[in-house]
Amino acid sequence: MQAASLPATSGWQWIREGLQLFRKQPLAMFTWAMLISLLVVFAALTLPIGALLLPLLMPIITVTTLSACKHVVAGRMMLPSMWPKPLLRPGIFKKLLLMGVLYTVFCIAAEVVAVLPFANDVMEAMNVANTAQDVTPLLLAMRKPMFLFGVLYVPIAALFWHAPVLVAWHGLRMMQALFFSIVACWRCKWAFLVYGVAWAFIFMFIDLVAGLLVTAGLPGTLVDSIQAPINIIAAAVLYCSFYPAYTSVFGIDDDAHAGLDHRDSAHA
Repeated sequence: MQAASLPATSGWQWIREGLQLFRKQPLAMFTWAMLISLLVVFAALTLPIGALLLPLLMPIITVTTLSACKHVVAGRMMLPSMWPKPLLRPGIFKKLLLMGVLYTVFCIAAEVVAVLPFANDVMEAMNVANTAQDVTPLLLAMRKPMFLFGVLYVPIAALFWHAPVLVAWHGLRMMQALFFSIVACWRCKWAFLVYGVAWAFIFMFIDLVAGLLVTAGLPGTLVDSIQAPINIIAAAVLYCSFYPAYTSVFGIDDDAHAGLDHRDSAHA
């Protein structure tokens, strides 16, 4: 596999192409993003089991998402029966589930390494929070572990970013896929930096507008009901942007060429 080395501007281009892809079949991609959001909520409400379930399923979700994007780009209407088809190829589901196990182990290891040096401070903050019924001390105590986890998670994300699709679409062994994924992310590191920062600002902007609406006097419940679908739409565009992020690095399949707008027209 040969991964392209892309400029920093590609990060923003992936977002623009993700938006174009979403607009081709917004209902299908919105529904998929909503299902993923419900899975995240379920994981948050069923700790610690849910915290293990989400990373375990992440490679499966990734392949399903990009396969759907591939159909959309090629001009095929996404029907319910088409979503699980990428996982029905012999051996694919088992390989992706095994990759999910490895991803979960890596994430747990990063959490342990991040929290262990600050365990005493976190425990004391938890006791104070329980006594005073105030989570502020706990939030303050968790800042350093969260920052350290974020730093440790970056190489983990790079390892697994492209790996599921490399296994499912190109038949690579898992160790090969992990290697090519992290190499590809390193070659396009500035593009991924722009990509990540841009998405962080997008979601922060949505939260900022929601806060301003509450400050202006709108009821919080009304603002929440407006913000929720907007967040899901933004998440759907995010998931759609995974496809151009992959195809621009590793190339594009022949059957998708017909459905994609020309790259130059996207820059216009």
